[in-house]
Amino acid sequence: MANSVGDIGVSLSRQKQVLIGSILIAGLCSIIYELLISTTASYFLGDSVRQFSLTIGIYMAAMGLGSWLSRWIKGDLLSAFIGVELILGVIGGLCVPFMYLAYAYTDLIQPVMVLLILLVGTLTGLEVPLLTRILEHEDILARNLSNVLSLDYLGALLATLAFPFLVLPFMGVFQSSLAFGLLNIALGLLNLWYFSPQLNLSRKRILGWAGFLVTAFLALMLIFSKGLLDYWSSSLYSDRVVHRQQTPYQTIVMTQYKDDLRLFLNGNLQFSSVDEYRYHESLVHIPLSQHPAPSRVLLLGAGDGLAVRELLKYPEIEQVTLVDLDPAVVELAANDARLVELNRGSLSDDRVTVVSADAMVYLDETREPFDVILADLPDPNNVSIARLYSREFYRLVRQHLAPGGIFTTQATSPYFATDAFWSIASSLEAAGFESVTPYHVPVPSFGDWGFVYASTAPLTPQPIEVMTRYLDQAVVGEALTFEKDLFPTSEAKVSSLDRPVVHEYYLEGWSYWH
Repeated sequence: MANSVGDIGVSLSRQKQVLIGSILIAGLCSIIYELLISTTASYFLGDSVRQFSLTIGIYMAAMGLGSWLSRWIKGDLLSAFIGVELILGVIGGLCVPFMYLAYAYTDLIQPVMVLLILLVGTLTGLEVPLLTRILEHEDILARNLSNVLSLDYLGALLATLAFPFLVLPFMGVFQSSLAFGLLNIALGLLNLWYFSPQLNLSRKRILGWAGFLVTAFLALMLIFSKGLLDYWSSSLYSDRVVHRQQTPYQTIVMTQYKDDLRLFLNGNLQFSSVDEYRYHESLVHIPLSQHPAPSRVLLLGAGDGLAVRELLKYPEIEQVTLVDLDPAVVELAANDARLVELNRGSLSDDRVTVVSADAMVYLDETREPFDVILADLPDPNNVSIARLYSREFYRLVRQHLAPGGIFTTQATSPYFATDAFWSIASSLEAAGFESVTPYHVPVPSFGDWGFVYASTAPLTPQPIEVMTRYLDQAVVGEALTFEKDLFPTSEAKVSSLDRPVVHEYYLEGWSYWH
């Protein structure tokens, strides 16, 4: 009799362990789904702060809805919990594929995102009350609730740590979605197998067949995920995709049509090989011609090596330090034959030093002065990048300029995002630069594109003495002239870390054209 009681006690203890372990895995999977949804939305829609804010708010509200709905679930709670896990695994596993489809073939990417968050959040909200009620025969309610919540929160912590360091770098958003969907389904099937003697036979069969079918479906999608990604990527880009790579920082895609090689980061065009020389010559040679003897140059961004190619035309330049956040971009530009041909192997030059770091962090940590600093950074389409167009960032840049030094930044389009362009110029003036000169050139792939160069001393335009394909003195003169409709209707505000108005201006300006 004593042994029977002991066996029952051990059995109940093991059941509790299985359920407790289920809480941990379920909490991890749910947070991973939300991170995948918001990250994918940021790739397609930009404005990461908005996407993550929407995700957190809707997810928490949906969890509350799920908790409230759980009161209506009565009877076989184990079957209900297993069913929730299977459904959550399917929806979570397919959340990224659904968003790819919505972006590629419809204009409903934002509604689809919201719907997915609602579904995942509601199902997640059902888990904690169900598990708490299942465990109620094991211990008092307060202890059960604390156990369930603590394990759920621990799972969330593990998810937030694993996502940026393991999940995204090694699998990318598409495969991660399918893999964690399978993990969620496996969790449901584990509970189905372990608690099989306690379940109704008909429900057990239904759950078993459902689990088998959805596992097979997601497994097949995972096996053929590369082909699916190639197909959907081709639908997202007008030309043939010749390279696709997911890094911890972004999605890198290269396309090619005949002689036109294009690079995209998170879906945003970085250059087209047919006209990139217009952009890079304007970024580099207009400011460089103003400096009498540029020997040390700092290049922020520009991991593709194209701006470096233009810098190396100056024999007096002894050192080029390239600081790019994503080492994968630099590695691609240094090793891909198509890019090496385009940038003329500039990243292999002995004068070039590559540093993988955030531009602002690098400037904060280094004390080295530079004669010229060039910022070839992405547009301020999210708050994280907008800080690199702030008054505070430009003050940091100014501190690293040697006497007579010059700074130049790309400044988006004065036509498409007029207020953002002039806000950048205003922010440079507010940072203490004495001479601030905006200019713009036509780049067919981008339209009318703007730049601003600045110095702590007055500058006078000088002739460009290196070989160029596009720039000459007549073009430079036109670049310094702005038509009436390229000026803002009111004074553009200074962008700061606290109030990144350049981001607001940018979104407002481009929203119509997108």
